[in-house]
Amino acid sequence: MNVNASLAQDISVLQLALGGQTPIEALPLSPATLLSLVRSQIDLLIEQQITATLWVKLPPGNIWHLELNRLDGVVYNCQVGELTPKNSASNHLDVQFAPDSQLRREYFFMVLSPQFCSLIVTRRSLRVSSSETLKKSKSHRKRTLLSITTFDSRVIQQVLDTIQKCFTPFPDFICASAPDPALINQLLTKQLCRQQEINRQINQRRINRVEKQKQKLYSNLELKDDYLSNVCQELRIPLTHMKTALSLLNSPNLKPPQRQRYFQMLNTQCDRQNSLIAGLLDLVELERNLEGTTLESVRLSDIVPGVVSTYQPLAQEKGIMLAYTVPTELPPVWCVSGGLRQIAINLLHNSIKFTANGGEVWVRGRIHENYVQLEFRDTGIGIADSEITKIFDRFYRVRPLVTEDVSGAGLGLTIVQHLLWRCGGSISVKSKPSEGSTFIVQLATVTEESLS
Repeated sequence: MNVNASLAQDISVLQLALGGQTPIEALPLSPATLLSLVRSQIDLLIEQQITATLWVKLPPGNIWHLELNRLDGVVYNCQVGELTPKNSASNHLDVQFAPDSQLRREYFFMVLSPQFCSLIVTRRSLRVSSSETLKKSKSHRKRTLLSITTFDSRVIQQVLDTIQKCFTPFPDFICASAPDPALINQLLTKQLCRQQEINRQINQRRINRVEKQKQKLYSNLELKDDYLSNVCQELRIPLTHMKTALSLLNSPNLKPPQRQRYFQMLNTQCDRQNSLIAGLLDLVELERNLEGTTLESVRLSDIVPGVVSTYQPLAQEKGIMLAYTVPTELPPVWCVSGGLRQIAINLLHNSIKFTANGGEVWVRGRIHENYVQLEFRDTGIGIADSEITKIFDRFYRVRPLVTEDVSGAGLGLTIVQHLLWRCGGSISVKSKPSEGSTFIVQLATVTEESLS
């Protein structure tokens, strides 16, 4: 049964309950506590076998209507705007108010019976602007309701009379002349027990949250210890080689070819040490500032050809055929400022480094669904399946089969992965030992919606 408002009069249950007076400090109430209040009163009505008539306007959600379905009495379910079908019992009647009614921001639960009457009324706060919402997202998620609860039959009767004037016709309801102290005492006891349970659940969630934070901090400390241990180990290796070379250079019987070889060892290990330090500094700087780094719209055709031309001399020196295909009509993509160039440099450097003389390296850009793919394919040494999951770890290096170049820091792919995480991209690898590798980078395309 649907009942429509027949008068244009706009009402506010909260203002009616306050009697038009300036409200004193209203009780802040969470939706969970409001649900607890409603449940306590329904439990009381059921246990005391009180047949009551209810006028309600409750938050959306089946949980509220499941509570109401526990009752045998008539329930007038007030709604603002168009009526929404619900799985309600046959004794539930829908009452419609105008869409611009003040009730759109209010919830209430009114119990009417000769033995017991009560009114709970709450009002939602006004929505804040989008900028304030972003600044106060946590408080926005924990928004409370301003609430008033009363057992005063005069106040309840005044609210009821005003509501009934909006509709024709409605049966008369009789409110209890005075609240029964025994019933109020039972209700308060129930509510106290429920509130204790709510507090217990809240405290348990807080404890769980603190435990997760402690575990995360502990894990971070372990990772930091492992990281420092790896850094020290990586820095020690070239120092050990340099110390060995220096001690051998002091030999009085050293021949010129040997001396030249030890000098070359010193030079190689100095380069490796420098590469490690530079890579570490880049990674630390990246991890420190990555979250606050802005994304920029960039085209592959503006970046990739320049990077490829930089590596052409090295490829020619090794007899490697290096080619690229990056159509200019590819849409722009989102990436960290300067990040696309860094990604291309690291991946192209690895492709050439681990490809033997006379091999081939291709760079290709293409569109794939909502992404632009940048593919680096080579005929190099390849990667074993057991190593693919490790290659993005800090300091991990694929064991060289055809090259003795171990000067890399083992941080390039780690940096690439961090950059892609920040811009919502991804990287995948296809490889077989002795057949080559293909690294596929996916970058989100720039759309008109994302620019607005």
